[in-house]
Amino acid sequence: MKNFIENKTVLITGASSGIGEQLATDLIYYKVNLVLVGRNIKKLEKLKNKLKENYSRSISIYKLDVRNRKEVDLTISNILEDQSIDILVNNAGLALGIEKLHDGHIDNWEDMIDTNIKGLLYVSKPLIKHMKNKDTAHIVNIGSVAGKMAYPGGNVYSATKAAVHSITDSMNADLFETNVKVTTIAPGAVETNFSKVRFVGDQNKADQVYSGFTPLSAGDVSSAIINVINTPKHVNIQYLDIMSTAQRNPYLLYREN
Repeated sequence: MKNFIENKTVLITGASSGIGEQLATDLIYYKVNLVLVGRNIKKLEKLKNKLKENYSRSISIYKLDVRNRKEVDLTISNILEDQSIDILVNNAGLALGIEKLHDGHIDNWEDMIDTNIKGLLYVSKPLIKHMKNKDTAHIVNIGSVAGKMAYPGGNVYSATKAAVHSITDSMNADLFETNVKVTTIAPGAVETNFSKVRFVGDQNKADQVYSGFTPLSAGDVSSAIINVINTPKHVNIQYLDIMSTAQRNPYLLYREN
């Protein structure tokens, strides 16, 4: 397969773990430059050092909480002073809790809304302005199957991912007559630290989410992202669902046990 992204610079949010970390690791084979941002700078430093062992391209890391508008503005401004961004992967996101709406915790709601929606907007706005006159550029927003079909206890999380899908559609419309491509990647169940975060570190509850079937791995989603961005200039894959063979939607998930 031809490498259409060689020498491009890719910015990944939420790069310190899960899909973001895996994507950074997989992209080294495509000879891109990496800008990795996340809340845990120690994890980013560890990842950078690991990648540098077999990687000669530029890797920059920045501590960034996408919920903090001023911090995002300053960090993105600093990044753009040093380098040009060709591809943005809005990967930072989370789910918190599985309570029914009337039993939900408002602090959790605000964290999900601030991260999954507002954080994506804060990061995207300055980068779209930077990208819109480029010969080619790409934005990938990580959505979820939950953004298409809500499930019990998914309420606010599902709403935030539905918003991501709608924002991506709007980005495509707003970027008409430019060469900026925009994609939603909507995974189903992916075995990362996602469920452990959702259940506030309860490993047993997290393990139960993936019992009885083979879920997607971070590598599966990373591979899908790379296939979407590694396309010719004229190809814009706007929406991609990706689920385990055992899963067909949030309700149809076959567990052998």
